[in-house]
Amino acid sequence: MIEALIEPLQYTFMQRSLIIAIIVGLLCAVVGSYLMVQRLALLGDAISHSVLPGLAIAFILGANIYLGAFIAGVISTIAITWIKTHSPIKEDAAMGIVLSAFFATGITLITVIQKTQKIDLSHFLFGNILGVTSQEVRDTAVIAAIVLIVVLLLYKELLFYTFDPLGAQAAGLPVHRLNFGLMVLIALTIVASMKTVGVILVLALLITPGATAYLLVKRLHQVMILGAFAGCISSISGMYLSYFFNLPSGPAIVLVASGLFLLALLFSPKNGIFTSRMNRKNT
Repeated sequence: MIEALIEPLQYTFMQRSLIIAIIVGLLCAVVGSYLMVQRLALLGDAISHSVLPGLAIAFILGANIYLGAFIAGVISTIAITWIKTHSPIKEDAAMGIVLSAFFATGITLITVIQKTQKIDLSHFLFGNILGVTSQEVRDTAVIAAIVLIVVLLLYKELLFYTFDPLGAQAAGLPVHRLNFGLMVLIALTIVASMKTVGVILVLALLITPGATAYLLVKRLHQVMILGAFAGCISSISGMYLSYFFNLPSGPAIVLVASGLFLLALLFSPKNGIFTSRMNRKNT
């Protein structure tokens, strides 16, 4: 058993992959907890799909593709807010509109690039964690550190805003800035996760570990801690499954996270489908 655990670590690429998988699993769970509590899962999906055109445009211009992806993600949040505040369109519809428009633009631009240059950009859609470089590990670690420090410094304000936006506004908190800041944190998290699971699967890491924790605990800090633990376990287990069974790494990580959620859904002491039925029978 110990030999099986140590075997992948003899390869440098596996060491880098495991490090970045743990960082992303932790980061996505912490930031995704806010999306879970605010019931804004679609927002994470909208931003994750909206980074594609920025990525493609940055590639065409020869600029940093991660910076382009981040800018596109921020622009998408501004577009969603603008549609919501300047029209009778509801927020979920605005998210769907922006998601589809940005994603279609990104796919079109990538297709145009591939017509003239023989380059595969599909790994940004589905992830390529085994191909990460030491520089990318450092960049991801820096982004994660920045996001986690901001979450720690603004925890009380974000907690108040998350659970009671109207109360936070009445108390004098800058709710619009907090909302925009949260969107920026989500965009940074998605950019940091692109190489690991890709923009298609990043929503799973943003939502599933937090949802798993939400079935087991109720306080936000507990959801963050337990969700981070679930995210790290999912990332590590997914990488080992990928190594030993020759599976795609990103989907393997997501499948493990989904399996943990299913266990919590069925057997959570208070909210589990099976355990709640047993409790009702005993009472």
